Amino acid sequence: MPGTEPRTAERRAHADYTGGVYGSMLAASVVVGAGTLGPFPRLELVLLLLLTGLVFWIAHVHALLFGERLARRRPDRQAVLHVCREEWPIVKAAVPPAAAVAVSPLLGLGLQGAVWFALAVAVAGQVGWSAAAARRAGATWRLMAVSASVNLVLGLVIVSCKLWLKR
Repeated sequence: MPGTEPRTAERRAHADYTGGVYGSMLAASVVVGAGTLGPFPRLELVLLLLLTGLVFWIAHVHALLFGERLARRRPDRQAVLHVCREEWPIVKAAVPPAAAVAVSPLLGLGLQGAVWFALAVAVAGQVGWSAAAARRAGATWRLMAVSASVNLVLGLVIVSCKLWLKR
């Protein structure tokens, strides 16, 4: 239907950025909450980041399909695939922090350095996704800065939790 194309594109852009911001915040929280890791801490943290992103993606897909759509009509294969694609940025946002942990030995970082590096990457992703969302929505530069700043503050709250938990 030609009249629905802009609305669909608008929803897709919104879902991409929302999922990216949410997924980045989720990844930062996972890094903070990882606590004690076992004999292969880097591998465990990489897997924890990716699997948590995957589980939350599945939860979002389930909630959208069965919470919203089931009330109106039974979801078909096309609807399922559409929602899966819309929510995929939640998983994608976990990849950069996981990659940061994976490459941290190449940068000469110890385990704590790897954790802080992953946390910084996750917060940077959160800020970047929010600024990109504001730009895509046609926001002014000032509003983009406000959006990025709010997400930076949220990221710093997560960093503060990490510092507090470390005491």
